[in-house]
Amino acid sequence: MNTCNECEHLTLSMELMADHIKDIAQRLDKESIKKTIEYIMNADSIFITGAGRSGLVGKAFAMRLMHLGFTSYVVGESTTPAVHKNDVVIAISGSGETRSVSDLGRIAKDIGATLITVTSNKDSTLGHISDATLEIHGRSKEDAGGYLERHMRGEYSHLTPLGTSFEISSLVFLDALVAELIFITGASEADLKSRHAKLE
Repeated sequence: MNTCNECEHLTLSMELMADHIKDIAQRLDKESIKKTIEYIMNADSIFITGAGRSGLVGKAFAMRLMHLGFTSYVVGESTTPAVHKNDVVIAISGSGETRSVSDLGRIAKDIGATLITVTSNKDSTLGHISDATLEIHGRSKEDAGGYLERHMRGEYSHLTPLGTSFEISSLVFLDALVAELIFITGASEADLKSRHAKLE
């Protein structure tokens, strides 16, 4: 069994993810972001969907939207209402092919709602049917090759397993999107705190 001496894998993993996020920040499609913000600002309600860890990222984003005063829901929760045509559905899927999420995306489009996808794969099922696609470059769990040529041949696949790169990058991106929404709406920290859960 391996032991943690200097815990170099821990620090190297953090550094790789930090560098990756910096790279993503330079490659963002600002027009898609502007379109997304416009859709969010004009939505009656916002519904977030994602599977597994991407779903947990979605829950964090839905919570921050609620703190900002938006009406937001997580798809699949027992109190989540029906989607209507003036609503926005935000799907989070690294591959853009996650069956349950892409099926929900199609349903949203059939209803007439606006579909926004956060994905690493713009050329995917969700990417093709979305009104706006926010591409977060990274390794999804389906990526069997590449991955920065296996971390420049250091073969450090264990440093960011499966979809970790996409999930962490999406979390940071969506929190940064919240920061932009705070600026646009003029919300204060006191406004956010006033909507924070009291029963926890």
